[in-house]
Amino acid sequence: MNKPPRKRNNTTSASSSKDTPPDNQDLEENPATATITVSAVEVTELTQEEQSDRLHLERKVERAFFEAGKALTELRDRRLYRSTHKTFDEYCLDRFGYNRSRSYQLVDAAVVVDNLQKCPQIVDILPTAEGQVRPMTKLEPQEQQEVWLKAVEIAGGKVPTGRIVKDVVQRIMERTQVPNTYQIGEVCQIITKDNPELRGKGGCWGIVNHVGEFSCTVKTWDGEYTVGLQHLKSYNYLPAECEQMRVICDRITRVYSSGLEESVQKFLESLGKLNRAYLTDLEAKVLSLLELEIGV
Repeated sequence: MNKPPRKRNNTTSASSSKDTPPDNQDLEENPATATITVSAVEVTELTQEEQSDRLHLERKVERAFFEAGKALTELRDRRLYRSTHKTFDEYCLDRFGYNRSRSYQLVDAAVVVDNLQKCPQIVDILPTAEGQVRPMTKLEPQEQQEVWLKAVEIAGGKVPTGRIVKDVVQRIMERTQVPNTYQIGEVCQIITKDNPELRGKGGCWGIVNHVGEFSCTVKTWDGEYTVGLQHLKSYNYLPAECEQMRVICDRITRVYSSGLEESVQKFLESLGKLNRAYLTDLEAKVLSLLELEIGV
């Protein structure tokens, strides 16, 4: 009698199959033993011409704020905006998105950099950002050079940060600061030199209504302004003259508004720049007529 065929025992095969991992199992379970092939990339050295081009382009990037300031200055001084805009401020906002403050920050920064380039000791290390220059815009040209040289020294011979420059400026201002001798009610002239925040106020007179350590708050015909001592000049009026100017200031303030005709505004603005402690007969009559017309 023939025996039935014997079934193949797959136990060994199954066991063997379990012991032999799939082709990618070692890679998944043992990443530390994986072999990664990296193709070598040869980095070629820059030629002398390429190195020169790189340096030139880097300088252009670093001096972008300076070139912008110079360009804005020429656009303003030559009034090249007049074919499309009434004012320089409107032009900058519409064309570049710069408000008045930003435009003049760049303009003033260009003036400072121009001055620094005149200093024999300052050769290669020049500002690379407007923020490094901003603290120096209110200083005299010689002080600007002194501040920059000191800031570069503190920065270890490198371009200093705006914070370092600001700290050096503060030290110089404290060193040269004179006592504040102005008094409440005193009439002063506003001097705008090297202070972009006072643009448009040059020659205006104001009345001191607050005396600080390094500044005064003065009231003019169109508002109040905090002004550093270096930007004020006393008229040395007598007390009676100061009181007379206070009355004139109050009268102009009550009458003036942006809704007035341009010629009327100009007249009132001219009164705000008087360099005498009185109104002429004609000025007094016109001002009285305006008060009557407006009803103040």
